[in-house]
Amino acid sequence: MRENTRQVRIGNVVIGHGAPIAIQSMTNTPTQDVRATVEQIHRLEEAGCEIIRSTVPDIEAARAIAEIKKQISIPLVADIHFDYKMAIAAIENGADKIRINPGNIGGADKIRAVVSCAAERNIPIRVGVNSGSLEKNLVEKYGGVTAEGLVESALDKAGMIEDCGYDNIVISIKSSDVLTCVKAHELLDRRTDYPLHVGITEAGTVYGGNIKSAVGLGIILYEGIGDTIRVSLSGDPVEEIRTAKQILRDLKLREGGIEVTSCPTCGRTKIDLITLANEVEKMVQKYPYNIKVAVMGCAVNGPGEAKEADIGIAGGDGEGLLIKKGRIVRKVKESELLEVLRAELDAWQE
Repeated sequence: MRENTRQVRIGNVVIGHGAPIAIQSMTNTPTQDVRATVEQIHRLEEAGCEIIRSTVPDIEAARAIAEIKKQISIPLVADIHFDYKMAIAAIENGADKIRINPGNIGGADKIRAVVSCAAERNIPIRVGVNSGSLEKNLVEKYGGVTAEGLVESALDKAGMIEDCGYDNIVISIKSSDVLTCVKAHELLDRRTDYPLHVGITEAGTVYGGNIKSAVGLGIILYEGIGDTIRVSLSGDPVEEIRTAKQILRDLKLREGGIEVTSCPTCGRTKIDLITLANEVEKMVQKYPYNIKVAVMGCAVNGPGEAKEADIGIAGGDGEGLLIKKGRIVRKVKESELLEVLRAELDAWQE
């Protein structure tokens, strides 16, 4: 989080100027299908999503925002492309923020109309620039899609909003190339104090996209850049929230939620540790504790390897150990390990 950024309010969430880094996602349901969209947002809210974005390609989607807003508790961002009327309609129906690219929304008069509508309600405008839509003149100027081109485009688009007398702005510059994205954020950070929405766009599948996002976001956030993030994955958007939370926790930018450590297994492993570790990781999602849980594969090194964890389980041959703070508490059957751990967490007091 950058201490020197402006602070922007998006509904009931504040970003920038030292505020906690907010986690975002985007619905992949048809926005006009209110029921499906609300159901997905509720799942995302439960997972820890703090800001949600939905596409508004037509007037039906814009009108749906009003009904969706009645049924959710997190801010809703309207994603607009090409038609400035959709941006205005989204704002009038209660969007907490709009995402536009002033370069494809229309001429200066249309940009002014959108900005005027946003200003009346003090709605933030996110200026979004992606590597895939970088202007031809900037591609030619810099000899391809470059970090410098992305930054120039973003500042130019923010300038269009400023020229309308409005500066309630958030900027995002995204590339699917990790190093280009990192360099672009480093350059932009030196040239603006607007809050930055950070992400690696079109990162890929849950497997590949998680790795790419962890590398890119890890570098950017570690440098103190970024005020809100989205992990972009081709998959269930709930996975985006899980990954974002993990990245922030591992960088010590967020507390809360159980950290699970598990051993990679070896020839000594006599239990189905891989299945067990995955079950534990899924199970602990509902607990708010700021603790570490270890899942170890054998009773030989388990207690020692789990000594830095608050609680742990270590497998033996058809049985396992319950461990607290590196001390063996008791031995239980392999089939009981998960439920014993669950019972301990249910009774846990911080």
